[in-house]
Amino acid sequence: MYSVSVRDHFMIAHSFDGKVFGPAQRLHGATYVVDVVFQRPDLDGNGLVVDIGLASVVLREVLDELNYRNLDEEPSFLGSNTTTEMLAGVVFERISKRVEAGALGADASGLTTMSVTLHESHIAWARYEAALGVSRD
Repeated sequence: MYSVSVRDHFMIAHSFDGKVFGPAQRLHGATYVVDVVFQRPDLDGNGLVVDIGLASVVLREVLDELNYRNLDEEPSFLGSNTTTEMLAGVVFERISKRVEAGALGADASGLTTMSVTLHESHIAWARYEAALGVSRD
């Protein structure tokens, strides 16, 4: 299996509901470093897994939808704890929709798997990984 990774970051504010979150129940900020790994069993006709430039643009577009936002105020997250794990799934879903829409070019149709890792610090991170084209629901 071949893979290519791209990396970027975004900053958010949020709070959590539930005693398990301790002081994180209060409004706080987070800066996430995001790694997206695209995989396929064979290289495309150009010898690529995916166009790294296009993958970087798509990742930035998705992260711009979240960057510098208080997620407690975002309608799509109302009633949800925007944990690192949950946000990894959200980023995965938003990128996969763009992949299916052709944002990474026609040769990206050979991609089979993708993972999204959100690093919340140098010692803790969460990942969501799944086959592309398969609904999470």
